[in-house]
Amino acid sequence: MLLRDIKNIFHKELNTLYPKEEVSSFFYLLIEHFLGLERFVLALQPDFVLSKKEEQPLFQALSELRLLRPVQYIMGKTHFMDLELTVNPNVLIPRPETEELVRWILNDCHADRRESITILDIGTGSGCIALTLAKNCPDAQVYALDVSEQALEVAQGNAEQNEVEITFLNADIRNLDTLDISFDIVVSNPPYVRETEKKEMRANVTDYEPKEALFVPDNDPLLFYSAIIQFSKNNLKKRGSLYLEVNQYLAQETRQLLEDQNFTDIELRKDLFGNDRMLKGRWKNMRSET
Repeated sequence: MLLRDIKNIFHKELNTLYPKEEVSSFFYLLIEHFLGLERFVLALQPDFVLSKKEEQPLFQALSELRLLRPVQYIMGKTHFMDLELTVNPNVLIPRPETEELVRWILNDCHADRRESITILDIGTGSGCIALTLAKNCPDAQVYALDVSEQALEVAQGNAEQNEVEITFLNADIRNLDTLDISFDIVVSNPPYVRETEKKEMRANVTDYEPKEALFVPDNDPLLFYSAIIQFSKNNLKKRGSLYLEVNQYLAQETRQLLEDQNFTDIELRKDLFGNDRMLKGRWKNMRSET
């Protein structure tokens, strides 16, 4: 079958489910993933023909896309900044907003000329935050914590694949007040979507991505932030920094948690979509930095 005809079938089947531009993006991602074809192949070879064997994974992917399965899970991989990561339904698919949070941390580290630092990523999932920080701060000691053993398996595989050294911890931050380690930086993108906000989300997220990594109860939506802030008070070095990705609708409430716990230099930043999404605070406890 002609490759251009398969592209037309993708649009015919999927344009009522996704924006047209997104359907084109799916098609080009899939031909690159399964066939190693560049996206400009049709411009150079409009009559490019696929064999039956080559067609099969594309039509299988089309069937899964019709069921709203995320294309990243279909391919089993995604990109985060300059890393390629394995993803599956045990971990969230990394978002561009989280890249912005990581860039903030890296900019601060480079501006402060900090190299030999200790970092903890809470709720690491695929490991996207921890791996990127470790890759770009080679002298840093990076730890990554998650309650899910399945998520940690994915993150460990990603660390090996990207040749970075991470210490992984299996624990629930809600039941972990302290560790025998002090950190210069604690960072987290915890669950923060309220149950009532599900209706605003697309089914390809709510039906496939891990619910325990997304949702929090309406009556206690900041429970993870409270636990992370308390942990950080006990485990950050003097003037250590806490970075958080936050729910745009609860950004001020989350900021207030930091203020109530005596964090200083608090800064709330917007993401590329103009939403309050990233929060930073410093801990100025005068305890020992050992």
